[in-house]
Amino acid sequence: MTSSEQRVGWIGTGRMGAPMAERLARAGVDLAVWNRTRAKAEPLRSSGATVSDTIADLRDRDVVFTMLATAADLDEVLTELLPVSGGPGVLVDCSTISPEASAAARQTCARHGTAFLAAPVSGNGNVVRAGKLSIVVSGPRDVYDRVAGLLAHLGRSAVYVGEDETARLVKIAHNLMLGVVTQTLAEITVLAEKGGVPRHAFLEFLNDSVVGSAFTRYKSPAFVHLDYTPTFTPVLLRKDFDLGLAAARALDVPMPLTAAAAQLVQAAVSSGRVEEDFAILLDLQAAASGLDLKPEDVAVDDGLNARLGDGLNERLNELNGPAS
Repeated sequence: MTSSEQRVGWIGTGRMGAPMAERLARAGVDLAVWNRTRAKAEPLRSSGATVSDTIADLRDRDVVFTMLATAADLDEVLTELLPVSGGPGVLVDCSTISPEASAAARQTCARHGTAFLAAPVSGNGNVVRAGKLSIVVSGPRDVYDRVAGLLAHLGRSAVYVGEDETARLVKIAHNLMLGVVTQTLAEITVLAEKGGVPRHAFLEFLNDSVVGSAFTRYKSPAFVHLDYTPTFTPVLLRKDFDLGLAAARALDVPMPLTAAAAQLVQAAVSSGRVEEDFAILLDLQAAASGLDLKPEDVAVDDGLNARLGDGLNERLNELNGPAS
């Protein structure tokens, strides 16, 4: 069955879920969506999706995607989605949850005859809209093959890493690096600025050097403009650090740099700025260094507007406008 023939459900249309579901709808997928706050799902009608009144309305779908904030949210959804028999053929969970919670969800789905894939993602809403989302997937290989066409609509890559919950460990490791790199970027940016270098000039040099990356370039506008519109909050990052350090203990892997970064992420949470982006690590580093930061009114390339060589992604960028 091709992706255009599959009837798909989507549960969770928040910052990440909405643009991901929109990509499926604009690709011509038969898509029905549900969100606890219905108003967040309604805009997807304009992209071709239908909005379901209840989770139970999605039980007859071939594939259902979930993008939820916590493992408790996933448990609640599964209670309503999975009847004694006759539930969806496949559930693809894109949430960031622990391997243990993922294994429990897999077992629940198996009891009800629904196949389960763990499919956490790398990116945020802007990255999704630019067609640059990355997905890591684990579970039965034949089930992955069944939904690979749908995953291809969501971003630029989907990587299969094995059975069971291996994708969860990959995503946790990814987010640990996200926090460590951002803290390091904050430290060296403050060092350069306190030495008299404008932030935008330092970051331009860094991003064009061998140590620059898609992520440092993407985060540069927030650092230059001090725009902390949330893409990922300190509270969510703290959750991932907790998961990562727990995995490290279980596997006897020393992670001294990660442990130190975890304390700085906790300081960001303790500052009370829990609704802003975790890029506030820059502000905390500046304050600790006696530096008063000011926004710089300079245009900065976030790296998301390059042409992608994929017709669907290019068309989506035209429809959505430039990422901000």
